[in-house]
Amino acid sequence: MYLRVRHATTYRYATPVSFGPHRLMLRPRDSFDLRLVSTALTVSPEPVLRWMHDVYGNPVAIADFAAPADTLDIVSELTLERFGSALPRRGLEPRADLTEIVYSDGERIVLQPYLALAAADPDGVIERWLADFRAARLGPGSGHLLRDLAHAIYTGLSYAVRYDEGTQHPADTLRLGHGSCRDYAWLFIELARRMGFAARFVTGYIHDQSPSSAGLVSPVGLTHAWADVFIPGDGWVEFDPTNDLVADRQLLRIAVARVPEDASPIAGSFIGPPGSFLGLSVGVLIEPTGKPVEMSG
Repeated sequence: MYLRVRHATTYRYATPVSFGPHRLMLRPRDSFDLRLVSTALTVSPEPVLRWMHDVYGNPVAIADFAAPADTLDIVSELTLERFGSALPRRGLEPRADLTEIVYSDGERIVLQPYLALAAADPDGVIERWLADFRAARLGPGSGHLLRDLAHAIYTGLSYAVRYDEGTQHPADTLRLGHGSCRDYAWLFIELARRMGFAARFVTGYIHDQSPSSAGLVSPVGLTHAWADVFIPGDGWVEFDPTNDLVADRQLLRIAVARVPEDASPIAGSFIGPPGSFLGLSVGVLIEPTGKPVEMSG
């Protein structure tokens, strides 16, 4: 399956402002399930771009600007080939939620950052929800603990698009009873970590070309977020509690991180008069395309 992705972001200001360095995470890494065929990045005003790999191995472009402007346009265009993801080969034991999953010593050393909790729970809101979830699972379930966890979030909360920056604390998402895709993902991750699983935050896109697309909750045309969980024997497996999906081809991964703020598609600063920021618009267009012609030299 070949897909063309166009991700356009525009910042508008009342008067020309000076831009600090901007960190752009808009390019995925090749893997067995996702191949990058072509890419183009256009930024106006034109910056000096330098590329690097961050601590997670994500490709990152650092944009340094010389000229002030009242508009900043960033357009990423990708052609991707999407294959099937890694599905869990086996269900966890029905009562596996009562004990920690077993990682080898070598796996645990590498996975330690993704096992460590990053969201405090002083009032016990997360732990109480988790205890209720475990009690409810004493009856029949899907046979897979993490599938049930994603489904419980999907059915128990209300989806809401949020355009403000940042991610809600998992306890706040539970108190409010609603959140965006990044809030659902972050809640799932912190719950999974409390059950002994290594989990990480994933940003990217979702498209609607499969027969099950009618069930999508999150809107196509925006960025998307979900979770990866490391399962021994299966590796990193994708769980999307927003749409109740597991390792689905509709998920197009761009970046991974331990915490949401490390996986922001665009991060930067500006210097200008108070009230100069007018607004932000984001548009994502994803469409199928024929097999690109690959040139040989």
